[in-house]
Amino acid sequence: MDFSSKKRVATALSHKSPDKVPVDFGGTGVTGIHVSCVEKLRKHYGLEQHPVKISECFQCLGEIEEDLAKVLGSDTANVFGRYNSFGVKNENWKPWTTPWGQDVLIPGDFNLTKDDNGNIYTYPQGDTSVRPSGKMPASSYFFDALIRGEELAEDDEDLKVSDNTEEFTLLSDEDLDEIEKSVNSAYNTGRSVVKSFGQGGLGDIAQVPGISLKNPKGIRDITEWYISTISRKDFIKEIFESQMETAIKNLEKINNRCGDKIDIIMTCGTDFGTQRGTFCSVETFRDLYVPYYKKLNGWIKENTNWKIFKHCCGSVVTLIPDFIDCGFDILNPVQCSAEGMDPLKLKTEFGKDITFWGAGVDTQKTLPFGTPEEVRKEVLSRCEIFGKDGGFVFNTIHNLQAGTPLENIVAMMDALKEFNA
Repeated sequence: MDFSSKKRVATALSHKSPDKVPVDFGGTGVTGIHVSCVEKLRKHYGLEQHPVKISECFQCLGEIEEDLAKVLGSDTANVFGRYNSFGVKNENWKPWTTPWGQDVLIPGDFNLTKDDNGNIYTYPQGDTSVRPSGKMPASSYFFDALIRGEELAEDDEDLKVSDNTEEFTLLSDEDLDEIEKSVNSAYNTGRSVVKSFGQGGLGDIAQVPGISLKNPKGIRDITEWYISTISRKDFIKEIFESQMETAIKNLEKINNRCGDKIDIIMTCGTDFGTQRGTFCSVETFRDLYVPYYKKLNGWIKENTNWKIFKHCCGSVVTLIPDFIDCGFDILNPVQCSAEGMDPLKLKTEFGKDITFWGAGVDTQKTLPFGTPEEVRKEVLSRCEIFGKDGGFVFNTIHNLQAGTPLENIVAMMDALKEFNA
């Protein structure tokens, strides 16, 4: 059977064995490569040298252009939004020299300032007249969110659902035009089309601070948000209900424009796991989150052929049955270093019901600090375990980080090619 990239991914997602393990590099904002590593890879593989675009400015991910995607054997094509995480349009690219000395391209309205200590600040919608919403410490390689919300009043009656859903707006015709254009471009690559949709992440802690908003209101402090999932549970449910109503309306608009040209929709990046366990109990997850995930995923399954991608770091083995019950088809990044996330156990218990997307090599220890041979052995082992009978798409465990030795990245790629040979 002749497998195209699209068919290879679709076969794996149907839990059947494709001709080889499918690969994703850059299909989403959680399966990418830091811009510094993208430049190193372009040089290593003899590709045209030019400043790399920072396609995702929060995490400083580099654009994986078509030539590099082919070299890496990526079977996916991404569809990001018109705006980056800070609410700046991805257009009118301009040069910037990073603190680590790399010449890159950033969006024209992605405005930056630097303090006397070398810390770099960025601003919501590029507006330097308001407080910065992101900070890159002098020794860092990406931005951290800054908490800017107002202090909450003692009386919760002043809380408004609309304050915590300000960023979840209906898509305009102009937005849809851009989405349709991007989907068509991705579709024409012949690879599996992955659309990132940022409105389905319930309580996604990357979104809570409202870094794209000039003057965020509501519960925007991360600690206060987690406290509120217990102390203000009914109010949080109201937020989720409002968010899902808008999300479904927008998905309907996207489906009307793009339909089956989209293969996979990443709806949720909410993390529930730590290194040792979950942020909340299974009972809390079922009460606070499951009804809304089921509502959104139910609409997708009733109205489209899209597969649903759930990102969730950490030790979440106790929640995987509920992820499956909610209708998620894909779990990423599959953090095997976390407690209870043994590869063989995960594949044996859940491999017939959910696709593991990631898991290919540990980005906390093995890839950045191991030897090339240790990288090779881990990649081959993970492919052997997760790749059996489909249900696996190879990627690193979350984004490939800055400072990762080039020889280890190349060892990963060579091991993947060895397994797929």
